[in-house]
Amino acid sequence: MNPSALLIQSLPVLMTGALLTIKFALLSMVFGLAAAVVIALMGISTNRWLVAIARIYVSVMRGTPLLVQIFIVYYGLPSIGIALDPTPAGVLALSANVAAYMSESMRGAILGIAKGQWLASYSLGLTRAQTLRYVVGPQALRLAVPSLSNSLISLIKDTSLVSVITVTELLRSAQEVIAATYQPLPLYLAAGAIYWVLCVLLESVQRVFERRLALPQKH
Repeated sequence: MNPSALLIQSLPVLMTGALLTIKFALLSMVFGLAAAVVIALMGISTNRWLVAIARIYVSVMRGTPLLVQIFIVYYGLPSIGIALDPTPAGVLALSANVAAYMSESMRGAILGIAKGQWLASYSLGLTRAQTLRYVVGPQALRLAVPSLSNSLISLIKDTSLVSVITVTELLRSAQEVIAATYQPLPLYLAAGAIYWVLCVLLESVQRVFERRLALPQKH
């Protein structure tokens, strides 16, 4: 089949896979961000055990391949009675992995807030938790936006790894078409182009957010 005709015929399948890729990335980002906030707060806690747990978690998740983590969740957990379908297993693995990276971004952003902010809050009678929630947290989140955006862009590409557990995202969709047509080059190139377009669009959104955050605040 002519490559152009093949790509036109395969486009609906590839776009369906691309939509699932976006869904995977967004779900993993939401769950990962929630976990990252908890891990970051543990990392700055005055409780040394919580700090140790946070550091070990980050070290393990950043020091082992994401593919291995996906295999552990999908193929390893059933051996202890926890069997997950491919989609939730993929989301869990991606969320757990990205949480480690985002927690370090959040922790660094929190520590980057001037100590005077903490002292001023304490002088107003706010507790540590209230200071984090109302004063330091919002400022830290603003500082962490570029790094969090980069994590989402990385997630878009990392979703390709869940194809190994039969999740029909973009790469898996391309592989299924390849299995039927025996024309890998144009389809892999098309899949790569779609990943690239998605990342470029997210980078554009990221720049818009960064410009808005850089604007002086009106009082």
